[in-house]
Amino acid sequence: MQKSLHINPDKCTGCLQCEMACSYEHYGLFNPSKSVIKVFDFHEAGRKVPYTCTQCAEAWCLHACPVEAIVLDAATGAKVVMDDVCVGCKVCTIACPFGTVNYVQDTGKVQKCDLCGGDPACATACPTGAITYIDADWTGLDRMKQWAGKLDNQPSA
Repeated sequence: MQKSLHINPDKCTGCLQCEMACSYEHYGLFNPSKSVIKVFDFHEAGRKVPYTCTQCAEAWCLHACPVEAIVLDAATGAKVVMDDVCVGCKVCTIACPFGTVNYVQDTGKVQKCDLCGGDPACATACPTGAITYIDADWTGLDRMKQWAGKLDNQPSA
């Protein structure tokens, strides 16, 4: 059974432990700016929402890459950027409708969530259980849309 990240924004306190854990896992530094998971702050609604690559089944980033630098990790189901193949053209960043593939100026490559090889640091570090790593059948875009519908972010008439 494949697993995926499940994000429950109702439990997020905005502590940024997920961002710190991610940056440390991938760069050996506690630097949220290097994290591939971000906590968005919806000030108007008073909510915090952790957000990262959803590992789409369609994987527009993977299909758009002209040098095939994004590959499927069969063990985790993650779409992983192969740094030694990536040429930094940024086509995948444009193809991703969720904005979760990012160009890294320091390396000249792109980065996205790779599920930490099957043990996501963000989920391990989350003290409230807002981020968990569970069977893939329990997650998905429909759940994200359902939660997004709770936000009172429509302009008032």
